[in-house]
Amino acid sequence: MKIITLFTALLFYLNAGFAQETVIRKHRLTDQITERISVLKSDKSTRQGLYQAVTEKNIAVASGSFDQDKKTGVWHFYDPQGRLLQNYDYTKKALLFEAVEDTTSNLRYFVDKALTDSDRTAKPVKAGGQYFGYIPYLKVFKLPEDLMGISRTASYAIIELLVSPGGRLADFKVHIFSGLTYHRVFKMSTDMPNEEDKIFIPATLNGEPIGCRIMIRCYIDNNGGLEI
Repeated sequence: MKIITLFTALLFYLNAGFAQETVIRKHRLTDQITERISVLKSDKSTRQGLYQAVTEKNIAVASGSFDQDKKTGVWHFYDPQGRLLQNYDYTKKALLFEAVEDTTSNLRYFVDKALTDSDRTAKPVKAGGQYFGYIPYLKVFKLPEDLMGISRTASYAIIELLVSPGGRLADFKVHIFSGLTYHRVFKMSTDMPNEEDKIFIPATLNGEPIGCRIMIRCYIDNNGGLEI
């Protein structure tokens, strides 16, 4: 009886300890997206437990979990309307599902080779899907002061990413277009803040990896940032 009592008390103590182990920290990822991050109460820089990124309408665009600051298990990624775009298993480093892109997608893909009707191609894939996965590239750009006055309705941006056959970010540019004739190119660093933002599943041509350019059309917000 004493053993059972001690065991029950120990379980209560552990559960109470685990309940106090993490807290929720909120962080504005973009003007449109807020992160809800479980972090260790003793070290709020270490992500531990559930993670969500939600829109202003409280629609999740990403959900998953961290273990000691590393993404673990299956994560789910959605567009801002809540449509499932991707399931990715970070433990196994495996793509489980990727939604088919249609003509409404802001992403386009180009290989430096003339293709024939018999060629079989597969696009490069970013863990995080066609929306959330590309937010890191939006965040590192901001209009310089001399362009802050351009018309937002008459201007747009194109992010150009070159993905190597090895699935690495090899080149990164931002093109700004305004009116009928203005075009300015900004060369961006490929040294992204997080190593995982440099890694893709590479494009393939007839089953063989090939370099591919991803072109992402964006709009420019009032603060000079980019949004898809």
